[in-house]
Order: sequence, then C-alpha cells, then structure tokens
Amino acid sequence: MVEFIESKLVRLRKEVDEMWELVRTQIDKSGNAVQNLNREDAQTVIVREKHVNAFELKIDSDIEDIIALYSPVAVDLRLVLAMLKINSNLERIGDFAEGIARFVIHCPEPLNEALMERLQLKTMFMTVLDMLDMAKRALDEENPDLATSVLAKDNLLDDINSAVTPILADYLGEHPDDRLTCLNLVSVFRKLERAGDHITNMAEEIIFFVNAKVFKHQGNTDEHYILFAQKNIFKGE
Repeated sequence: MVEFIESKLVRLRKEVDEMWELVRTQIDKSGNAVQNLNREDAQTVIVREKHVNAFELKIDSDIEDIIALYSPVAVDLRLVLAMLKINSNLERIGDFAEGIARFVIHCPEPLNEALMERLQLKTMFMTVLDMLDMAKRALDEENPDLATSVLAKDNLLDDINSAVTPILADYLGEHPDDRLTCLNLVSVFRKLERAGDHITNMAEEIIFFVNAKVFKHQGNTDEHYILFAQKNIFKGE
C-alpha cells in the first residue's frame, strides 16, 4: 500500500508541475500581448485556457481517487490537500491571464509607452512571474523559508495597483478620448494584483505542507481542528 500511494503522489506532483508551467506560460504570453499589442499571443492564451480548465479537472479527479483509495495521513495528507488548493489557485491565475488576453483583443491601438512605464506594467508582470517561480522552487525543494519570501513580494503588486487609478486620472485629464481603454486597463492591473494574492495562497499551502503551520486566520483557529475539518470535507461531514 505504501509503495502504491508513493507512486500516486509522485505522479500527482508531476501533474501539478505541468499545470504550473502551463499557467506560467499563460501569464508570460498575456504580458507580451499587452506590452506589444500582440493579438496572436493573446489569441493563443484564450485558446489554451481550455487546456488549463481540463488540467484542473484531471488533477482534482486524481486527488479524489488518492483520498478515496489510500486514505493518506500526516505529511501525505498535507501534500494532497496542498496540491488540491494549489491546483485551484493555478486555475484562477489562468483565468486572469485569459482576461488580460481578451483586453488585448479588444484594445484598438497600442498603449502609450510613457504611460505604461509610469504605471509599471512590465514590473507588475515580472513580479508575478518571479513569485510563481519562487513558489515553485519552494514546493520542489520543500523550502518554507523560500515560500515565506513569496509573501513579501506581494506587497509590491499591491503598491503598484494602488497607484494605478490616480496615474490614469491624471492621464485622462490630457487624453479624455482614451476613457474606455484606461477603464479596461485598470482591470488588467487588478487581475495581476489578484494573481499575486493567489500565488500567496499557494505559498501558504506549501508552508503548511512542509511545516504543518497554518498562516491563514492566525490566532483565530486551532490548527488541529483545521486539519480535522479538511479531512472530513471529503467524507461529506
């Protein structure tokens, strides 16, 4: 039984690796699409979103099978639960990439380069990609310290996103005809900020998997009760 579950867990981690790489590529391509008004890349992202969704369902199904057939406990259970939540967060990040790609498809003309530099759009995309890479390394190396460092990077995304509205308000004072583009551009930054939140969620799950340390709702919930509740979700209790 132990050998069977170990092989299933190895396969599960491989599937999550592939899902992770697919979603990272989606974010990368959507970034290139926005910065260069590359509608071909944008269309590729939109088409590949179906693969992201299918992958999420496949991983969810495999996790359900592992829990139903092998009843994992301790660190194996924490790994399975972490993979379940990471899978869900990756799918949401894929949704954000698709939304950004759709902005590109409907954008009438290239974005003002000086404005994009002021808004730090490139930095926003690079930070999201860096966070994805750091979180992935943290999972591969089972390194909670590296996962913790991901949490700090999210502050930069929050700061950039907070500055977007006043910068665009100033820009619209001189370019009132760009109202619709600027309004939609706000949603691009919001999606990237939310992507950062989901990567933060994944980093927290990695920390929990490795250290059995719960970051969410710290001080408000007993850790052992959380693990008990997570186990019983799959029993319908």
